[in-house]
Amino acid sequence: MEAAAWEPVVLLLALAVAGVLLLHCLGAAVRAVREPLRTGPFSGGLAPREHAVSRFHVRWYPVTMVFLAFDMEMLFMYPWTRVVPEVGTPAVVEMFLFLGVLLAGVGYAWREGAFRWT
Repeated sequence: MEAAAWEPVVLLLALAVAGVLLLHCLGAAVRAVREPLRTGPFSGGLAPREHAVSRFHVRWYPVTMVFLAFDMEMLFMYPWTRVVPEVGTPAVVEMFLFLGVLLAGVGYAWREGAFRWT
């Protein structure tokens, strides 16, 4: 094969390497210096017991899932109110089925103790 046939490949490879090096150097130039965050009193005036970016306790995750379930319910109910007069009974049946699925999810969360705080 001719060397001229490889010129575009070599040029593309050189551009790719130059681009990666350029992005790496640019990232090093604008990188923020990381220092430990200091915590101080907030609105209550008391010193915090834990850092603001600390992890949440695992008991909050089921509560979050229940909140998202009800958030999704409202997300679907607003447009549903606009469609009910046009569609009629099938829209009402579908919404009650959807609410039944959500109620089953809340029942499961209740059974698993997502609402117990002790």
